[in-house]
Amino acid sequence: MSPRPVDLRPDPEALLRQAQAAERGQLKVFLGYTSGVGKSYRMFDEGRRRRLRGEDVVVAGVQAVVDDDVRIIVDDLEQIPLQHIDGQPTLDVAAVFRRRPQVCLVDDLVAANPPGAPHARRYQDVEELIAGGVSVITAVNLEDIEEEQDFVERLTGSRRSQTVPEAFLRRADEIVVVDTTPEHDDPTLSEFRQRALLLAADVADGQLEEYLHLNRLESSWGTQERILVCMTPRANAAVMLASGRRNADRFHGELVAVYVTQKNLTPEDRSALARNVLLARAQQAQVVTLEGQDPIAAILDYAHAHGITQLFVGHNLRRTWRARLAGSLLDRLIRDAEDLDVRVFPH
Repeated sequence: MSPRPVDLRPDPEALLRQAQAAERGQLKVFLGYTSGVGKSYRMFDEGRRRRLRGEDVVVAGVQAVVDDDVRIIVDDLEQIPLQHIDGQPTLDVAAVFRRRPQVCLVDDLVAANPPGAPHARRYQDVEELIAGGVSVITAVNLEDIEEEQDFVERLTGSRRSQTVPEAFLRRADEIVVVDTTPEHDDPTLSEFRQRALLLAADVADGQLEEYLHLNRLESSWGTQERILVCMTPRANAAVMLASGRRNADRFHGELVAVYVTQKNLTPEDRSALARNVLLARAQQAQVVTLEGQDPIAAILDYAHAHGITQLFVGHNLRRTWRARLAGSLLDRLIRDAEDLDVRVFPH
């Protein structure tokens, strides 16, 4: 039989997406995990260094009050003044397009525009600049992301009235977390910092998937954790599922609970499995039933096919003499799961 020919012709839709991507400007975002970490300084310093390398850089938006070190950098860069509508300042998008720099620096991304402006919010001005082919460097705090307001309220007791949608960040070509070590051991700041790092990793994961799709490359599992809890009648499923849910939430991951069908289960075993399924659904886990004569092979085949990164398994500490001599199913699972993290829960 002759080999199947490979279609090497370019995908017209992919070519269109590539052309559109080439026409748009680039977006770089400095993400601060809280106010005062220096995101604006990092953004303007990036502009200063680019100008020294010969790039055409302008400043189009600055906060009304900035630190002295930021003001020194801003005053040394070309600025496009804000326009005023009914006495209120807003980004002069038309002036930026007339000037058409290589890079435009925009601070105070969360700002609201006055009535009568082309857009209601400043981040929408930035979106127009990017769509028009102007590259933008900007900065925002995690506290100002719309989808993070429940998290912000839980830690601070309040919500931000003006926010930027997470979708804006996901359009970024590059996102940099402005990471500084707190002077004091502040648990709240630590949680904000961890959340910002996870969000940046999630955005990078999406960028990778988009790149693979754009270039018709084989799909790849991202950096998110995918936790698989292996349920048996005697395993302590409640503990494993609770731990799996905490880890999945912490890393914005997924939780899956599986059991392999077995013959000759006792009524007590069937009842225990049914209870474990209810516990899994209570933890919002996806419940999967696997078939196969070899339970270890069935679990590992599923794990590899679905991008699982961690396996949670139960283990009976009272091993029989036969298991000690021949090795247990757990020993085999750990040996064969070379590319997966296996966490063992004794029972």
